[in-house]
Amino acid sequence: MDVSKCSALGKHVLVLCRSAWRRYYSSWTNQSCPTFTSRQRKHLVKLNTRLPCSVQSPGITYGGVSPNRTFSVTVNKFKGKNANSGHESMDDGGENDEDFIGDTEVEELFQQQIPTVIGDEDHRVFIVHPDVKWGQKKQYLTTADLQMEEAVGLVKTLQNWTVVDKIILSTKTPEKKRIFGKGNFQALTEKIRRTPGITAVFVNIERLSPLSERDLQDVWGVKVFDRYSLVLHIFRRNARTKEAKLQISLAEIPLLKSRLKNEAANLDQQGGGSRYIMGSGETLYEVQQRILKERELKIRAALQRLRKKRHLLRSQRKNKDFPIISVMGYTNCGKTTLIKALTGDAGLQPKDQLFATLDVTVHAGQLPSHMSVLYVDTIGFLSQLPHQLIDSFSATLEDVAHSDLIVHVRDISHPETVNQKVNVLNILKNLQIPEKLMNSIVEVHNKIDLVEGYESSEPEAVPISALKEMGLEELKQRVEEAVVKSTGKEILTLKVQLNSPQLGWLYKEATVQEVHDAGDDCTANVKVIISAAAYGRYRKLFQVT
Repeated sequence: MDVSKCSALGKHVLVLCRSAWRRYYSSWTNQSCPTFTSRQRKHLVKLNTRLPCSVQSPGITYGGVSPNRTFSVTVNKFKGKNANSGHESMDDGGENDEDFIGDTEVEELFQQQIPTVIGDEDHRVFIVHPDVKWGQKKQYLTTADLQMEEAVGLVKTLQNWTVVDKIILSTKTPEKKRIFGKGNFQALTEKIRRTPGITAVFVNIERLSPLSERDLQDVWGVKVFDRYSLVLHIFRRNARTKEAKLQISLAEIPLLKSRLKNEAANLDQQGGGSRYIMGSGETLYEVQQRILKERELKIRAALQRLRKKRHLLRSQRKNKDFPIISVMGYTNCGKTTLIKALTGDAGLQPKDQLFATLDVTVHAGQLPSHMSVLYVDTIGFLSQLPHQLIDSFSATLEDVAHSDLIVHVRDISHPETVNQKVNVLNILKNLQIPEKLMNSIVEVHNKIDLVEGYESSEPEAVPISALKEMGLEELKQRVEEAVVKSTGKEILTLKVQLNSPQLGWLYKEATVQEVHDAGDDCTANVKVIISAAAYGRYRKLFQVT
């Protein structure tokens, strides 16, 4: 194509895009969402890669993007909902239409602006573990070999991902841009370049700065993951419910923000990042920053609506006087397997993988006294995760703070079991779990069948094997004692009239343990576990003194 034809094409695209941007800003001024035709959207999204520099008008840049570099975060339009259209009602009732959030709306938020480091492709991964020799970031309760083993497990959790090679390198300066000293970094780079088939490098640290990530990707020529981005990748692949998808989308916002800021700074160095867009008064960076903020607000609003629903369900459970037991632990410690063993719930399908559970699920069970309880299965924890990731799942973990008892499950066969315990307890403290709840935790040593000659060094812990169903009766007894104490329930023997509805009422509102004939035809002695509130209702209803 000659220059004149190229210029004509460029002018046509400029006119089309200028018209689209005007419609975009006028629609935002009227507080309604923009509506583009598919052809206009196509031109807007692909403009940076298709428009030759030679046909751009003087003083105007579309984000200042050179032909060989584009923003990884593109301007997305938000689809508006018709305010007059009705919403389908909730199946569980009691929830206002305004609190309902549809699958389509959640999926739209989930699929918008996925960080470039998180994609659908599979990878052949080279793992690098920086072994910090001293300072605040040195790990004292574990070893570099065990940390590398966990890193391998994280990669293998992703289907069709493989570990090509791995290396542990010592460092004194983990905070530097390239993490390692000059000699170690040069040797690492040569090893990566010599190893065939590598498509990604996983640096096993909590979080890389955007500057470090970009520098390492430029040097090594492949994608670079840290623990934050890799765990988010696992979460995104395992997400099934609305709440999980929204919480993952919220956790990705810091990645999008940091990369957007970094790329904008790079464009400024090229001389185009701060230019205004077609008289709009905003640079492309400012437009993208604003749209990202609006998306974050939409996600938080949607989560708030789901939080209201969760609060409603929690209130319903409390009203029915069912004690709630939260089962917590490090990822893959056997929480789901234990709940299945305690409840007999055939619908539970435990998986031997990290982060198999991303949602809170509730399962009914019975204790030895026939007291009905609800076991809450929660997301597993992991060491060295940024607080933003835990904060994003606060809506899910909120249930833990409102439970009557926490059961902390430990994989006692794991070589890092002590370190895992410390990490779980630290996260619980950061979640501001009430002190009373923290002090009543029942600790469970799971997988004792994998430890030859197991002997507990912690006498308060309950040894079990959830898979082999060993020690479950002792655990149920301990849980029952703790529940009775934490809920303030009382164990009483009541004399009831058999020719009245008293006994039926107690079976419904309390836990009936034993019924003994009192020696006449009309009365019986009934041993019950009952809350103070229920006992007050019983006395008032049947006029018992």
